Amino acid sequence: MNGDHDARDHAPHHRAGLWPAFAAGLVGLLFGAGLALGGMTDARVVLGFLDLAGTWDPRLLLVMGGGLAVTALGVRLAERRGRPFLADHLQLPTARDLDAKLIGGAALFGVGWGVAGYCPGPGLAALAINPGEALVFVPALLAGSWLAKRSAR
Repeated sequence: MNGDHDARDHAPHHRAGLWPAFAAGLVGLLFGAGLALGGMTDARVVLGFLDLAGTWDPRLLLVMGGGLAVTALGVRLAERRGRPFLADHLQLPTARDLDAKLIGGAALFGVGWGVAGYCPGPGLAALAINPGEALVFVPALLAGSWLAKRSAR
């Protein structure tokens, strides 16, 4: 080090102690429990939501709406406070461009979601509840992520 600043001085979550890791673990636990309680670890629920012409299942819409409401409240609180609880400033996306990479990634995500019935969060949570399907999905998810990152170089 050159004595100027430690690399952690510029990290988004450099607050002292174990609070950031504890908070991440607690939020992950709440997220996983919410997905399980909402039925999102069952691919049939997600596929039922996507089946508009058949027996439509609205649970995914309710889970997404609940997540959106909690996020909106959290952002609002952080804005009023002037900063989040475990970071120096609120980091919101600024990019507004729709490029081929974003559209292609969204299309691949949608196809995978529609075929498998899982997106990454529920797929990982399903490891604890329905490992038979998840043990096929999660390695494929990781391989696809690795391939996408490798091809972007």
